[in-house]
Amino acid sequence: MLSNTLNTNEVKNAAGVEVEFNHQSANNRTRVFAQVGEIPSQTHRLTISHQETGSGMTLRRRSLCRFDKVVISGVDSKTPVTVSAYCVLDFPVGASANNTEASNVLAELMSFLATTGAGTTVLYNCTGNGADALLNGSL
Repeated sequence: MLSNTLNTNEVKNAAGVEVEFNHQSANNRTRVFAQVGEIPSQTHRLTISHQETGSGMTLRRRSLCRFDKVVISGVDSKTPVTVSAYCVLDFPVGASANNTEASNVLAELMSFLATTGAGTTVLYNCTGNGADALLNGSL
């Protein structure tokens, strides 16, 4: 279970600087965190949610981790716009004896986004091959 305060380098920005969040709300299988010290008109949220469908061998869980941040447009310096990034893990929990393959697929995604492949260092500056593809619209 996540703590109510995420403040021990659990979340970092592109410069590798910690971004702190406090628990804001919970509803069923969803928790929302708000950035500590955010400007009220420029909210910055972290949402974790889970949804299960099916039963027995067909039971699946879709887990979402999502960041939404309202920023002021760099074009006109006054229009608020939202930037979002999220990851969904769709896992056949009813047909799995453990989390091994889900962990492997999630690790592959994280390594593709956070590394260049040549190194083993996690890059917070979004220069990983996958992050580059997402940021620049390349394939």
